[in-house]
Amino acid sequence: MMTSRTKYSVVAAALLMTANLPLFALVGATPAAAASGEPKLAIGTGSYLAGRFAQHQDDWDAAAQYMEQALAANPSDLSLLRRAYILKLGEGEMDTALDMAKRLTSQDGEPQLSAVLLIADALKNGRLDEAEALTRRMPREGLALFIGPLYDAWLSVAKGEDTAKAQQALAPLEARSGFAALYNLHLALILDLGGKPSEAAGPYNRTTENEPPLRVVQLVGNFLERQGRRDEAKALYESFRANNPESLMAEPMLKALESGTPPQPIITDAAHGVAEALFDLGIALHQEGAEETALLFARIALHLRPDMALAHLMIGDIMESREHYEKAQSAYKALEQDPTLGWTARLRMADSLAQMERTDEAIALFSQLVAERPERTDALVRLGDLYRIAKRYDEAVDAYTKALERIGAPLERHWAIFYARALCFDKLDRWPQTETDLKKALELQPDEPYLLNYLGYSWVDRGQNLDRAKAMIERAVELKPRDGYIVDSLGWALYQIGEFEVAVGKLERAVELRPVDSTINDHLGDAYWRVGRHTEARFQWQRALRTAEEEKDKEAIRAKIDKGLADIQAAKAGKMDDAPPKPRENKPR
Repeated sequence: MMTSRTKYSVVAAALLMTANLPLFALVGATPAAAASGEPKLAIGTGSYLAGRFAQHQDDWDAAAQYMEQALAANPSDLSLLRRAYILKLGEGEMDTALDMAKRLTSQDGEPQLSAVLLIADALKNGRLDEAEALTRRMPREGLALFIGPLYDAWLSVAKGEDTAKAQQALAPLEARSGFAALYNLHLALILDLGGKPSEAAGPYNRTTENEPPLRVVQLVGNFLERQGRRDEAKALYESFRANNPESLMAEPMLKALESGTPPQPIITDAAHGVAEALFDLGIALHQEGAEETALLFARIALHLRPDMALAHLMIGDIMESREHYEKAQSAYKALEQDPTLGWTARLRMADSLAQMERTDEAIALFSQLVAERPERTDALVRLGDLYRIAKRYDEAVDAYTKALERIGAPLERHWAIFYARALCFDKLDRWPQTETDLKKALELQPDEPYLLNYLGYSWVDRGQNLDRAKAMIERAVELKPRDGYIVDSLGWALYQIGEFEVAVGKLERAVELRPVDSTINDHLGDAYWRVGRHTEARFQWQRALRTAEEEKDKEAIRAKIDKGLADIQAAKAGKMDDAPPKPRENKPR
């Protein structure tokens, strides 16, 4: 079964195959041209180099300013113009980006992404002849293979042509593998807008066959309600809620449905249709990690339709993933009052505050959300996570406990809360509660490798349930064979139960996977010593000493380098002084 995520991934894969190029290629510069047409360093060199450095550091705001300065010093340099255009568009400075796009399209070699913006702007402002001329000139390669048919179809709508012509324009998308969902959605929107609801029903229905995303649910549900098919709309909304049980996004749709008043159409003109197309392509690229291009599409979509809430959310996500938390805050703040996305936006605002180490503000916002919706747990869990990261473990335990009380009978997906609380109990040296929560988490998620590793290692560390602990860690290694930390846990478990020769092999593998880790190097050194490989042991301890962070760990390592370990019989009897550290914390996934 193809999920909505899979559908978007297929689209993104096709886009990336044809447009997996540096950003200069997306605005029409060929790699050869970029290589041979670098800015003239005699003028504006400092600004240009500063701009390149800022862009390399992902500081687009500073990069845009520097590139604009360099461009002012050398206005005929196309390479500078292309770079400056991308940066200004990415920052949402639309007036400047439009001016630069016009300059680019007046030069030889039609830049694709500048044409995409200019066509959108012409369509928005009713300059249909200009939009059509630009669309015809846009070379149908790279991203234009997908954008072109969408623009052609919606321009046909804008000109008032028969929907058959728009459908013909969309046909190239239908023929491309993975683009059937996009084709059906825009065909349905065009037929719906063209006053042909009976013909639109079929393609609308095809877009909802496999767990549709929120935007498709909104569009199709809106259509069903306007056609008086309220029961079908309700079933669609409830299905989305069932597939996204932690989300509030279906609630406004269900509440509005109960009022009985048919809604207004979401797409009312061709400009809205093009905004939808750019958002669809952008979200597919965003989900596959092509964030810069996705950001540009979102900016153009918002230029066409500033009220497109999901585009604001996507920009916030992109900014947050790039660690531009202030800009993420701005994007999320635009959604604070949005009935569908407001709760999600405010949670992410609090997350961003936490990332900026504005901890008190984040706690205040999370606490406000906790009080506002006493039936929900998401804000409480995030609050617990924030306290845990801040090493305020008692407060974290309290937050997680309240979340579990609100849940009542836990479901499989709630294993991570028990795990997170166990980590806090462990830091507070409350082993019985730690063990209880780890067991409960494993009951809910029996094959979670980090749970298996944590509980198994903890038992080994305490000399408890050794056979079961070893089996659990071995299972964790099966599930995560390339995780150096888990492989290290198995090696150290074997070491603790006296199987030194076997432990050496596992710990050597752990060092291969994680060659610069003080704990793993230290463990391998200990194992080497136990099998008589003393020179190699001291070499590993020296490596561990170079990267150890805690002074007490450094002191213990220096003592081993100087004196070695206690005799092997004392080690097997569990009387060593070189006790292992506690298991590493692996965040719930």
